Amino acid sequence: KGNKKILDDITFSIGSSQLVALVGKSGAGKSSILKLITGILSPTNGRIFIDGVDISYIDPNELRSNISIIIQENQLFDETIYENIKIGKLDATKAEILNACDISYVKEFSDNMPKKLYTKVGPRGSNLSGGQRQRVNIARALVRNCPILLLDEPTTALDSKSEELLQKAFKKATLNKTTIYISHKISNIKNANKIVVIDKGKVVEEGIHKNLINNKKLYYDLYNLQQIEGKVNWILKEDNF
Repeated sequence: KGNKKILDDITFSIGSSQLVALVGKSGAGKSSILKLITGILSPTNGRIFIDGVDISYIDPNELRSNISIIIQENQLFDETIYENIKIGKLDATKAEILNACDISYVKEFSDNMPKKLYTKVGPRGSNLSGGQRQRVNIARALVRNCPILLLDEPTTALDSKSEELLQKAFKKATLNKTTIYISHKISNIKNANKIVVIDKGKVVEEGIHKNLINNKKLYYDLYNLQQIEGKVNWILKEDNF
C-alpha cells in the first residue's frame, strides 16, 4: 500500500490437515495473509511455500484450484440453490452436491421449501436469510473438495442461532483439510491446532488457546474484552424484557 508495510517479517507454518486461526485487532493484516496465499497479492520480500513449493512458481489458476475460500458473504446468483452450489464445480455430480448440502446443513432448510434444492434464491440470495446464504456458500466451497480451506470472518453479522449451526458445519467441513480461520470471536477458534496472534503486521504470539491465556499478553486481553462485551450484551438483552 504505497510505502506502508501491511505485514512485517511474518513467519509461521501450518501442518497438513491442521486448523490454524489468525487473531488480532481490525487492520492487523490478517486478511492480507489470505490474499498472499491465494496469489492476489505478491510479497515484496520473503516466500510462501505449499508442500515445499514456492507459490510464485505455481500457475495462479492451478494454485487457486487447490484453495476454497469462504468470506463474510460470497455472491449468490438469481438461480436455484442447486445451481448456486454447482458453480463451485461445474462438473460436480448430483451425489457430490447432495453430500456438500448434508455437511453444510443446507438440507436443514431446503427440505422445507416447496421446490427444495431447486428453489430460486432471488437476486443476491434475497429469498434466503443470512445464515441460509452462508450455508449455500459453504456447500459451494465444499463441493470443490480442495485440500486448503480459507475462512475469513465467515459468521460476521449473523444471529447466534445461525452462527451456532455454521460452527457445526465448519467443524465437519474442515476435517482432513488444511484450514486457516480468521475470526473476530475467540470462542469460534479456541480449539484450533494453533492460534497465531497478529498485531500491527507482526506475529506477536503463537500457540494453543490454553497456553496463550496463561501467557497473559495480547490474546489474553482480547479474550477478556470479549468476555466482558458478552456479559454486557446479555445484561442489555435482559433489560429489554
